[in-house]
Amino acid sequence: MIADPVAFILAETRLRPVPHAPEIMLHVADEATELWQKTEEELGEIGLPPPFWAFAWAGGQALARYILDQPETVRGRRVLDFASGSGLVAIAAMKAGAAEVTACDIDPFAVAAIGVNAQANGVAVTPLAADIVGQDGGWDTVLAGDICYEQDLAARVIEWLLALSNRGATVLIGDPGRSYLPKDRLENLAAFEVPVTRTLEDSDIKKSSVWRFRQP
Repeated sequence: MIADPVAFILAETRLRPVPHAPEIMLHVADEATELWQKTEEELGEIGLPPPFWAFAWAGGQALARYILDQPETVRGRRVLDFASGSGLVAIAAMKAGAAEVTACDIDPFAVAAIGVNAQANGVAVTPLAADIVGQDGGWDTVLAGDICYEQDLAARVIEWLLALSNRGATVLIGDPGRSYLPKDRLENLAAFEVPVTRTLEDSDIKKSSVWRFRQP
């Protein structure tokens, strides 16, 4: 089992600029590294969940770019970055002037990566290892990148995000066309052509959009 997630992250990744948000540096895995070539069984044997935190996913890149370009969405606000992964979106929110950002993920390696990446970018982010779906921490802005890749998860999360939006939070979703995004309930705020890793996606560029719930 991996005893020190931070040491593992530093050993298995390299600090690189995010392709669509080069103002931000992330510790990411190389396409050819063993990390991506391990099967789920091998990952389980070494105590590592699938390393979603080691890649800048398309939806997160789009959301980070949008926040950096539209800083009023987070400026001076209490922000939640849900399913934060690498911490990319949380870091973008702090760079855009958020008062404070909580970066939530259920993977302890992601929580470690959030801390490592925030430090590399000179910002303070509060990592939170918890399943907070259904909770309301009074956040002003809630950010969620790439959350609609699994049907049950997407249904559960979307209903929660809709409730937060209805009570007055600004809820922004970054998504590159995942199967379970409920487009009929959303409006498209911006679209980007995002460079991605072909090893993990089906192309080198993914058209990725930022969405919010349709106003009643």
